[in-house]
Amino acid sequence: MLVRYFAAARAAAGVEEERHDLPDGTSLDGLIAAVLAVERPESPAGTPPLARIIQRSSFLRNEIAVRDHSAALGADDVVDVLPPFAGG
Repeated sequence: MLVRYFAAARAAAGVEEERHDLPDGTSLDGLIAAVLAVERPESPAGTPPLARIIQRSSFLRNEIAVRDHSAALGADDVVDVLPPFAGG
């Protein structure tokens, strides 16, 4: 699964995107657990930790909003992490 980070999530993750080799049927919660298990460099000053950002983020799977964190994902899915944006 390819995970793409945007805005504050990108800053906290330290990368724009990363691949996670997880089996078909892994839930969004399972992917989030894998993302949070990655050892990362310290976030830039003033940036909340990735775990806190993800807690408040929205997610897109293949450009479609995912609200059910138990939803099964496919190994080739692209998941976007979208933290809250100011100004709407």
